[in-house]
This record gives sequence, C-alpha cells and structure tokens, in this order.
Amino acid sequence: MSASHAAVSPDLAEPKGVVRKRGAGLLPYLLSLPALLVCVGILVPFVTAVFYSLERYNLAFPQARKFIWFGNYIKLAQSSEFWRTVEVSLLYTVFTVGFELLIGLGIALLLWRRSLVTNLLNILLILPLMVAPAIASLMWKLMTNANFGILSYLVSELGFPNFRWATAPGSALFTVVLVDVWVYTPFIAILLLAGLRGLPSQPFEAAELDGVPQSFVFFRILLPMLAPYVLTATLFRMLDSIQQFDIIYAMTQGGPGDTLMVFQIQSYLQAFTFTNIGRSSAILMVLWAITYALSKYFMSTWTRLRERAHGLA
Repeated sequence: MSASHAAVSPDLAEPKGVVRKRGAGLLPYLLSLPALLVCVGILVPFVTAVFYSLERYNLAFPQARKFIWFGNYIKLAQSSEFWRTVEVSLLYTVFTVGFELLIGLGIALLLWRRSLVTNLLNILLILPLMVAPAIASLMWKLMTNANFGILSYLVSELGFPNFRWATAPGSALFTVVLVDVWVYTPFIAILLLAGLRGLPSQPFEAAELDGVPQSFVFFRILLPMLAPYVLTATLFRMLDSIQQFDIIYAMTQGGPGDTLMVFQIQSYLQAFTFTNIGRSSAILMVLWAITYALSKYFMSTWTRLRERAHGLA
C-alpha cells in the first residue's frame, strides 16, 4: 500500500451514498450538454449575422467598414431587385407546397388500405427521397437538355419542338417547381399516409352504414381529422421551399436573368460574388423573420386544432 493511501483515514472518506447522490445531481447537466453545445453553435453564427447586417461591410473595401444600423434594410426596402426576390420566393413556395399537398394527399388516399401492392408501392415511394436534391436537379437537367434529353424529345412529339425548359424565362419557374415536386411529394405522401392509418375507423364505418355521400365524408370527416398532419406537412415544406437553394442553383443558378433569384441565391451571390457581407446578412435576416412568422402561425394553428380534437377547446 502506498503512503498516500495509508494517510487517508476511513473516517475521513466520503460515504458511497454521498458520492452516488452527487453523481446523480450532475447527470442532468451532462445529458443536456450536447443540446447546449448545439444551441451555442446555432446562436454564434446567428448573432454574428445580425451584427454584420447592421454594418456597411464589403470585403473588397475593408477601409469603408462602418456601423450603419438599419441602412442595409432601408436599401433593401428601396430596391426593386429585392422585391423581385420576395415575389419569386413566394411564388416558388406557393406552387411547390400547393402541388405537393394535392398530389401527396391523392397518393396517400390511394395507398390508405393495406395490401401487398400498396406495401410495395410504399417502399418505391421512398426512392426519390433518397436522391440528394442537387443530384436530382442534375438528372432533370440532362433529361431536359434540348439536344439529347428524353423529356425534350417527348415534348417535341406532343407538338412543342422548341420548349426550352429552365433556359427560358417563361418556363424556368415551371421546370424547377416540377423538380421540387418530384423530389418532395413522397415526403408529404408518407406523412399523410401515416396520419390516415392512425385515424379511428368508427366515424367512417358509421358514415358507411348511414349511407353518407363520399364527398361529405371527405370534406366534413376525413379532412378535419387529418388537418394536424396536413398542417405539419405544410409547415415543413413551406419552410424548406422558401429557403430553397440547391435545386434552383443546380438548374439555373438563379437565371435566366433574375427569373429565379430567390432569397438564398441572392444572399449567396451578394456574399461570394459581390463580397457584400452586410447586404447578404440583411437578406438572410429578412428570410429568418419570414420563416419565424410562418412557424409561429402554423404552430399556434396546429396547437388549436389539436386541443379541439381532444375536446380541450
């Protein structure tokens, strides 16, 4: 036995119960440490972006860096280019989320009843979700190529020989919306399908026994019961669509011209092409404010519907 161990008297050693209680007291802090680190990792860039958005900060002119408070936001509000970005972002969001909800709900209704075929289709439905959006965009870019693309060939056979897909201002939005719908509709279909299969069967059986019309069952029974799932799917997709970058950048890089200049691409170009960090940060802050307002609205609506479904409101 060493001299140090011999010096410790058994009367002075802490009881095992005290040590165990101290360890149990530290456990909640240890378990919450990863979440705390993630919060710090999110808040540091966010606060930095807020600070940059209040500065006149261009990497090409470091000597002109200056704190200008809301100067960047005022310039954005006075810029037609910015309002064009708002318009394109909202149009893209409305079209993608609208089409994906309609098609996803239709697919979920078709696969509602369990069978061997629907179970097989459930598996196939996941396949587009396994393709990265940027890769899917490159696939669609090849398929819509005017010289050898299969879709360009099919469209020309239907009587549109010069359809230019993403290379023409008139059809660029339609093309990227088509790619987004192809990639993300399965997500909404799977979410709504899970909701449908979780609904109680009694209301539908009672309606069938009473001979209630199918349209009444759909609009007055099924849709209200499915509303929380629809809202959840809408919120997820809306937040993702308004922040869309990879599909649009891979297909057109925001063009032709400023046809598809959405928030993320505008901010990216301001930061990495024009080195205007202040303006880029201000655009991102506006995007954050919009997504925050949408999240707040949808969460409050979702909570109200949930309380109503459980008879609490």
